[in-house]
Amino acid sequence: MPELFASGRIVDGILVLVALEAVALLVWRWRRGRGPSPLALIGNLASGASLMLAVRAALTGADWTVIAGFLLASLVAHLTDLCLRLRDEQPEALRRRSQSSEPGTSPETAAFTARTQPGMISP
Repeated sequence: MPELFASGRIVDGILVLVALEAVALLVWRWRRGRGPSPLALIGNLASGASLMLAVRAALTGADWTVIAGFLLASLVAHLTDLCLRLRDEQPEALRRRSQSSEPGTSPETAAFTARTQPGMISP
């Protein structure tokens, strides 16, 4: 077991498991129509894989620039994943409104569709 860590081979095994996880999740999405989008999945797994490669580089005595490069790659992948998640969580009404180039209100906006609470005075 010490040889696995000293040589960094333990990280190789973990990366193989991560690749298998990616394939399994993509197959799940293809067959069931549910699960993370391929782009979100790649961003998430690339971030973790880059961190593991940084650990591998440190275990094998690589130059600090190699380790820093893997850490930077992990940051970029993480920020990409975060941006995708935030974009996907934006409510549909906000997405529609932000894409509209027409100013003002329409029958679909909250002013027209809001219901009054019992006891509230309607305008």
